[in-house]
Amino acid sequence: MTVLNTYVKTEIVGTSDVSISEAINNAIGTASKSLRNLEWFEVIELRGSIRDNKAASYQVTLKLGLRYEAGA
Repeated sequence: MTVLNTYVKTEIVGTSDVSISEAINNAIGTASKSLRNLEWFEVIELRGSIRDNKAASYQVTLKLGLRYEAGA
């Protein structure tokens, strides 16, 4: 039997003063507290601020893919 899944995408923004990777993980971690069935993410935009000629903070816009629950 073939399993057919249906997904919805939502857009979120994560931030970090440490790294892009931490900004992604912060966003996913926060989203997972209220969203179920997170399956994938896409990085849509990367931004950051500059302080003293160095990267000071990171902002990452993500699209998250959520799978609809069967029978819901």
